[in-house]
Formats: sequence, structure tokens, C-alpha cells
Amino acid sequence: MHCLWCHEEIIPEVTWTNLFRIHQEQLLCSTCEEQLPLIPSNGCKRCSRPVEQKEVCEDCKRWESSPEWRGLLTRNISVYIYTPFMKDIMARWKYRGDYILISMFQHHIRQVFSRTLSQQEGVLVPVPLSEERLRERGFNQAQAIAELLPLPIEHALIRIQSEKQAKKSRSERLQSSNPFRLVKPIEQPVILVDDLYTTGMTIRWAAQILKGAGATEIYSFTLIRS
Repeated sequence: MHCLWCHEEIIPEVTWTNLFRIHQEQLLCSTCEEQLPLIPSNGCKRCSRPVEQKEVCEDCKRWESSPEWRGLLTRNISVYIYTPFMKDIMARWKYRGDYILISMFQHHIRQVFSRTLSQQEGVLVPVPLSEERLRERGFNQAQAIAELLPLPIEHALIRIQSEKQAKKSRSERLQSSNPFRLVKPIEQPVILVDDLYTTGMTIRWAAQILKGAGATEIYSFTLIRS
């Protein structure tokens, strides 16, 4: 067996614990695994931002102080911290179409979801790509993440703008118009799924549309918190 990322041979460690554990295929070598740090337990309780000794980070306080955005998003759960190593992985996965790399994350995705949102009823709504972006990439990374989770998936939104948000500043994002349109109202709890939570703008745009159409509560589950 070779590491899915660096292709080094993986030699499984044999311990008494491993002998009695249900077999789980090891996809990454220990060196690569160590470069994918999980969000610590002391992260922000609202957005998973890695912060110390704070229940709620300043970003979340700012969102909740705005009449337009207050109360839209109950909580964001993220799995990993955004590191340079993760940035390289995301570039190959998202922009070079290496779909198989999603399997690197599947164990932790399911583990974190089970620990935090497994009791939550409702449906998953992957954040959509524009038709242009979908043609470029060949798949929607949010859909790939959602397919690893145990709740039903609903495609309640479409994206009508293809402008990239990653290169915009926070103020530029706030001044942009909502890129989503509703195609199916959902009158129950929703868990939005996406790959990256940066400012929270994309998630809140989607939440704004869904909440306005009857969604009773909205969480988000994202692979990475930058």
C-alpha cells in the first residue's frame, strides 16, 4: 500500500490495539497525516475558527451584531485547519480534477460529523457551483463531501454568478450581491456543505435564501476553516 499523496510505501504498525480494531485502510503515510491538523476542541463555538480561550471569535460577534445576518447560521463545523500542505491538496483536488483525493478525508469527515451533527435531523444542501465552474472542474467538491455523510441530499439552490470569491477581500465580498437562487424550498433544518469556510459570506448568502424560503434552522459543515 502506498500513500495517496506522496506515494511512499505504508508499512502498517502492528499493535495489540490494531489487532482488535475493525480493519480500516490506511490511505496516508504518517508524515502526510501529521500535516493535516484537525480543528482543536477550543475552536470558536460558532464557526470552528482556531482560537484560544474564547467561546466566540470576533468575526462571529461581528456577524451577529448585524441585523441583516444575525441568527441566520446556528453553527459551522469544520474538520481541518487550513495549512500550506492542505492548500496544495486542495489545488490538486479542486482545480486539477484529482477526485480520488476525497478519500484522504473520508475518515475524519465522518468522524467529526458523527461527533457534532449526527443527532441533527434535516437534509444536506451542497453549496452549488456555477455551470461554468462545474465544467472547468468536472465535479462539485461540496457534493463530494456531502455524499460521505448519512443524511439525504437536496439540491435546493443554483448559483447564477461564477465570479471567484477567493480573491476578494472581506469588504469586497460583503458588497457583492447574493449569487444564489432558490429552486426548491426546504421547510426543515438544513446543513449546508462546502469545502472551505473563510469569511462565512458564501455560507450566509446560501443560508439567507434558504431561511427566507422556510428552512427552520441552518448549520454548515465544511472541510476546512481558514
